[in-house]
Amino acid sequence: MLTSITPLGERGKGNRWGVTAAAYVLGSVVGGATLGLLGGAIGTALARLMTAQVALWVLAAACVGAAVVDLSGRRLPSWHRQVDEQWLQAFRGWVYGAGFGVQLGFGLVTIITSASTHVMVLATVLAGSVPGGLAIGAAFGLVRGLAILAVRSVDDPEQLSRFHRGMEERARTAQGVTIGSLLVGGALLAVLGVGA
Repeated sequence: MLTSITPLGERGKGNRWGVTAAAYVLGSVVGGATLGLLGGAIGTALARLMTAQVALWVLAAACVGAAVVDLSGRRLPSWHRQVDEQWLQAFRGWVYGAGFGVQLGFGLVTIITSASTHVMVLATVLAGSVPGGLAIGAAFGLVRGLAILAVRSVDDPEQLSRFHRGMEERARTAQGVTIGSLLVGGALLAVLGVGA
């Protein structure tokens, strides 16, 4: 999906990449914030059922579990679709930018490639408050949306090919960083849980 919105492609459609990319980032923040809002609302209702210490331990265990799932190469259940690429021809750049952003920022309505997404959803619930869930979801959406900046210099077909090759070459490294982050995050949360 990331390579569907490049300066090269947008210029070919008569769109300005900056406008489409900004709509994508904004949409991604809105999508993430919406998920966080829902998770936070559920968490508010469940907050009375567990202490902060238990919530930290549950989240720590989820981080470790997600790392194990990602390390195994398996995927947790998810949709088997990505965004609808027909939108690229049917709508203006800012429309499909915002639409793709909302879907990807929400995190659960497209293909989920890492169990870390499930951890984020759980974190919005375990935050135990709407503002907490909203902040977690919006941060997730922002980080996911800013990934579009990786293609900001793709201005010709050769650069696009190099970008694709680079993504494939760095896929294992990215997976390793994700797994490592989950394990470190799980350890830190467990330590915080002991002190809570």
